[in-house]
Amino acid sequence: MPFEVSVSDNVAELVFAHPPVNAFTGKMWMELPELITGLGQRADVRCVLIRAEGKGFCAGVDIKELADNAHAIVEVNKGNFLTFKAIHDCEIPVVSAPHGFVLGGGIGVCGASDAVIAADNTYFALPEIDRGAMGGASHMQRMFPHAKVRAAFLTGGRIEAQDAERLGGIEKVVAADKHLDGAREFAGLIASKSRDALRIAKQALNGIEAFDVDRSYRWEQGFTFEMYMHEDSQSARDAFVETGNTAKFDD
Repeated sequence: MPFEVSVSDNVAELVFAHPPVNAFTGKMWMELPELITGLGQRADVRCVLIRAEGKGFCAGVDIKELADNAHAIVEVNKGNFLTFKAIHDCEIPVVSAPHGFVLGGGIGVCGASDAVIAADNTYFALPEIDRGAMGGASHMQRMFPHAKVRAAFLTGGRIEAQDAERLGGIEKVVAADKHLDGAREFAGLIASKSRDALRIAKQALNGIEAFDVDRSYRWEQGFTFEMYMHEDSQSARDAFVETGNTAKFDD
């Protein structure tokens, strides 16, 4: 199973467990919205903690699936949108606890969350520009300043955890060997509060946000689809799958 769930002390842990890099197919993404919404509706859960096993938190979509079938982007787009919306709309707070890489859809998960507790080896990036894709800026912009998002989106560059904390995009950076304990401690602090108070507080916070992240992301996905239909997108995906490298566009 690519996802594991456990509940203890009013905290539900949702674990990404799809080695080697937690890159999910369209079908896998489509499983997450119902899972997340269901956890948020449980009377014995006051906080959802999303973490991962393996090398990193989440590498986003399975590029190999899209390289084989460009039309798979329709299901992937829908699964991404519904997953991030489920996190954002979850009745109770959602905390993401990334380590290692946070790429593509991983940005959506963290950006839709209410708080992020990152290991000190974490970095955030949108390498889509080099993978023949688009998308993710909306949720990255929920975390970081506009200019930083543009630079990351256009270059595929990294934002290291320490910079992310300095920019106010995440709540805390914790040493990798103490990361899980730190994330659980933070989630436990939230879970010690009244469930009704947490539910009402989240509604209030979502209602005062500067922009509608779900609507913005859905707008982005139109360009994701447009890019995937372009021959340069196929070239980029093929290069990555076949060589692990970025395609060259010298014209």
